Amino acid sequence: MYLILKLVHVLAAIVFVGNITVGVLWKAMADRTRDPAIAAYTMGGIIRADRVFTIPAIIILVIAGVGTAQVGHLSILGTGWILWAIVLFIIAGLAFGPLSRAQREIYAVAEAGATSGTMDWSRYEALSMRWNVWGLIALITPLLAVACMVLKPALPAFH
Repeated sequence: MYLILKLVHVLAAIVFVGNITVGVLWKAMADRTRDPAIAAYTMGGIIRADRVFTIPAIIILVIAGVGTAQVGHLSILGTGWILWAIVLFIIAGLAFGPLSRAQREIYAVAEAGATSGTMDWSRYEALSMRWNVWGLIALITPLLAVACMVLKPALPAFH
């Protein structure tokens, strides 16, 4: 059971980190076109991918992670690498709120630009900067959490 839960946990981590990483690539490619219709379509796709991949992966990641720790008799708060991976995961989750708002606003601005033929590029770029900042936090923290899980460094925990 331990290995099955661990496998599910790792697969969920791959989907989670993979989807957020690919979203950065797709947005960068769309932005380079300077085409509001492509920007709107791409951001709409990123938003849908979050619903289909990222959010379910988060749920599976948590359930399988807690299950793996319990079956493996690992203390969640007493094992430093688990505790700090969770802290990093929570930080990523907190960054997802403003990131998600920025995504919806970027989509709305790009959609309006595509519909009207007049794109508010200054608004789009300001929102993109906000998306980049929160996105960087939402990407780096899970990558660090993966490093904690794989490397299992001796980190402080509650005993």
